[in-house]
Amino acid sequence: MRVIIVEDEPLAADQLITLLQQLNATCEVVNVCDTVESAVTCFNENPEVDLAFFDIQLGDGLSFEIFRKTDLRIPVIFTTAYDQYALQAFKVNSIDYLLKPINKSELSVALQKFDRLNKGSFHQITPELIQNLIASVGKQEYKKRFLVKIGTHLRSINTDEVLYFYSYQKGTFLKAADGRNYMLDQPLEYIEKVIDAEKFFRINRKYLVSIGSINDVHSYSNSRLKLKVKNQDEDDFLVAREKVKLFKDWLEGI
Repeated sequence: MRVIIVEDEPLAADQLITLLQQLNATCEVVNVCDTVESAVTCFNENPEVDLAFFDIQLGDGLSFEIFRKTDLRIPVIFTTAYDQYALQAFKVNSIDYLLKPINKSELSVALQKFDRLNKGSFHQITPELIQNLIASVGKQEYKKRFLVKIGTHLRSINTDEVLYFYSYQKGTFLKAADGRNYMLDQPLEYIEKVIDAEKFFRINRKYLVSIGSINDVHSYSNSRLKLKVKNQDEDDFLVAREKVKLFKDWLEGI
């Protein structure tokens, strides 16, 4: 069984590879792609693939776009951290859906379904199905509040009050509109998946900023952009070079 994994979280990809090898000794992972564009190239160069695993939200867009840019005729199993999707949309036309972190027994059931498909017929993913999938994503409910601990007390912070999320010394924090910093239990990668991507953008490995927190944007060295953010005078709010185009599109609302 030859497999391509489309996943932008290295740890999640490694976990999936480990589980696949435990469940199927003949499984060959042809490639791991972390963007829509790299996946399109990979599928075009590797037409003889049996199965694909797609994370839904990637750094350069939704993995559903891969169907529009390739003539993909193989079963796909979606993996995602979201639990708000209309799950039925992912069950039609031989598509399956796994919630991250992936459970070994659920993966085993999905692979059994794949085996049954191989013995029968596979219905190609249609443009109508792609539209249904994208529509189901659009209906998702984003995380509205974060619970933080202040000494022995708990406080709920509305997402609208957050200027930015950031990583610091192996911890994750949010900066609120009141200027205070609050520590969170979830990693930045998780937060990026559950908040509204129209309102927040991951500018680099450290910062996930709110559009309402940005006071100014100007050019910086090495084709990067530098942000002036509310309640912050530090100089490391830099948009990574590879994210500059996506960031500009985000600012325009594209």
